[in-house]
Amino acid sequence: MPRFIHFSLLFLLLFATAGSNAMEAANDSALTRIQQRGQLILGTSGNMPTMTQVDASGKVTGFDIDIARFMASSMDVKLVTKVMPFNELLPALEAGKVDVVISNVTITSKRNLRVAFVGPYMTSGKCIVTKDKALAEAQKSPDLNTPATRLAALKGSTSEDFARELFPQATIVTVQDYTEAAGMVKDDKVGGLLTDYPICMAMLKSNPDSGFVSLFSLLTYEPIGIALPPNDAQFINWTNNFLQRLEGTETLKGLGKLWFGEANVKR
Repeated sequence: MPRFIHFSLLFLLLFATAGSNAMEAANDSALTRIQQRGQLILGTSGNMPTMTQVDASGKVTGFDIDIARFMASSMDVKLVTKVMPFNELLPALEAGKVDVVISNVTITSKRNLRVAFVGPYMTSGKCIVTKDKALAEAQKSPDLNTPATRLAALKGSTSEDFARELFPQATIVTVQDYTEAAGMVKDDKVGGLLTDYPICMAMLKSNPDSGFVSLFSLLTYEPIGIALPPNDAQFINWTNNFLQRLEGTETLKGLGKLWFGEANVKR
């Protein structure tokens, strides 16, 4: 009988500990913290028109920002936007400084080892903004793979990786801001800027008198996704269902038409 009582007490202790751990895990969910705080904290770079950009009044707008706005509205909380350099976004997410990152982030296997992704909510590819038509057709111009070819790319982006792969002998200049990059192309400090298709289109549109040309490349597949903290199944599940609802109600399609002039989004 004493042995039976001992094992019974041990079982009850283990059960109580498991229940306590489950409650702590539930309370530690990002969704719980967001609702208790009353705020969804978004991390974004704010320098990728028309995905995420800061307007003249200092307000952050764009396709990605509207997705985050709908996300916060669905949670019935306020959206708080933190703007930081692109290469600092995922570290901020890992450190818990932001709840979610939506900033034209390409889903890659390497990034997915660090954080979770939901999507893609858009597919894109690479293109080059330049004043040199030969460089715009770079995939057909192997002679451009020399140190004399100077290309700009956003620091820490897949565009930087692709530039180094496509032109291993070229001089790659990393930038933190696309406005800086546009100025470098305009002033012939670099031959061109390698970036994602939406950024190319926005740059051509905002610099109509600069003589910029661009060619969309089919050499890359760029699935753009929402980055979330790892190991938070509820938050990942909620975001996946949220994105499916955006698509099912054609809200995502409407945002694509608003920002790009066409339904340029694809799950």
